[in-house]
Amino acid sequence: MQFLTDFADQAVMLPLIATVALCLAALGWRRGALAWLMAVGVSFALVVLLKLAFATCGPEIGLPSLRSPSGHTAAAAVVAGGLAALLHHRRGVVLLTACLAAALIGATRLVLGYHTPPEVLLGGAIGVAGALGFAALAGLAPSLRLRWLFAAVVIVAVLLHGQHLDAEPRIRAMAFSLPFCVNN
Repeated sequence: MQFLTDFADQAVMLPLIATVALCLAALGWRRGALAWLMAVGVSFALVVLLKLAFATCGPEIGLPSLRSPSGHTAAAAVVAGGLAALLHHRRGVVLLTACLAAALIGATRLVLGYHTPPEVLLGGAIGVAGALGFAALAGLAPSLRLRWLFAAVVIVAVLLHGQHLDAEPRIRAMAFSLPFCVNN
């Protein structure tokens, strides 16, 4: 399970996301590159904001089982769904791919005990929305030679697999330094 979940670690995902944006721009599709960065950026920002809010305010607002939405699940969904959108702009294909990626990585997060079911579902929903947002913002892709982009994605994922960013402790430390909701 750890082997699978490591593909969605931020140490893999962040360089992979940058690679996709650079490849799309290099292929001449600036709108696609900007839509990609916007959709992924908003998804990641929402996960971080919710992690901060739930870590500090979760129990006070009646959501004790939501302490940290799954960033791995969100990342897997938005990236896989976004890549599917490059191949098939059909909404159903994007939705199915994003949901399958969220289910696969979400299951690993549950089995490994890193997240609760509500946290995995919330992360998955954010990632799926991000993938659909990318498809909507980017519009139809022009005729691009995507084999190089997908080769670059595979290379980055394989080279960085097993690396860990360990963002969670930093986010939690930041959350508890914020001046709201915490009864310290």
